[in-house]
Amino acid sequence: MIQGGKLPPEGLWFDTLCPFSFPGGKCDPDDQDVIHTALRETREELGLEVPKEHVWGVLQPVYDRRKATVVPVLANVGPLDLQNLRPNPEEVDEVFELSLAHLLQTQNQGYTHFCQGGHFRYTMPVFLHGPHRVWGLTAVITEFTLKLLAPGIYQPCLAVPEMPRS
Repeated sequence: MIQGGKLPPEGLWFDTLCPFSFPGGKCDPDDQDVIHTALRETREELGLEVPKEHVWGVLQPVYDRRKATVVPVLANVGPLDLQNLRPNPEEVDEVFELSLAHLLQTQNQGYTHFCQGGHFRYTMPVFLHGPHRVWGLTAVITEFTLKLLAPGIYQPCLAVPEMPRS
């Protein structure tokens, strides 16, 4: 995960932002597809080269409150050595990792309930790591990933609101 000067996109119709995110950004005209965008952004933000063959797939798209589509791309980066990363100082303030084992420990999982106008609106996952609280779109994508990688072990409790129709 990275903490940086540019804020991550908002999530699933959530209007809250977490200062931590996965590498990512908008598609450039030269990008062939969302996978190419994700690999390029990872290289630009972290200096981490991820071969296309290491991409496992694309998770379900999520949408911000402006209805922009965010498409998470899941890849195996192997053992990660944070000392060998070259974070872009214009985009990244801090890099940290959360292991699957850490994320699956119930004491590192939580949920935040949001209300608007005195009425329940939605529940979002939160993942704890020392002084860091990972929430917002980053936590939603993390939860989707845990459901895929640890079915039966990870038991989510996310209430997803319907996106309003225009």
